[in-house]
Amino acid sequence: MKHLPPKETWALIQQRPEALFVDVRMEIESMYVGRPPGVHMIAWYEYPDLTPDPARFVAEVEREANGNKTRPVVLLCRSGKRTLDAGQALEAAGFTEVINVLHGFEGEMDEHFHRSSVNGWRFDGLPWEQM
Repeated sequence: MKHLPPKETWALIQQRPEALFVDVRMEIESMYVGRPPGVHMIAWYEYPDLTPDPARFVAEVEREANGNKTRPVVLLCRSGKRTLDAGQALEAAGFTEVINVLHGFEGEMDEHFHRSSVNGWRFDGLPWEQM
């Protein structure tokens, strides 16, 4: 798995439009907090169980990738942690180019327990939308 900071990830997505950009957060998270434009929503886990289902996740990514496991898959979550497990599941299933967005959409917490103030997609001023 490759790990890229948000700005490098955005550049990669612009240069390689075949890349499948996947947000692994729950749908409700992205609706309230925002998400990058064009991202595919495939949750690593969902409310109320909050239990990952790697087989379901891999199957959904594979469907979005049209069965092409050599297609680059870029993974984004809130802070860059959930994507590690999701990326490992994809690699175990045979995906050959998995990219983790370091620090995720909201980034790490600052000393006041606030996100989007230290690092992450929004902190870097990259495009995003909110429902």
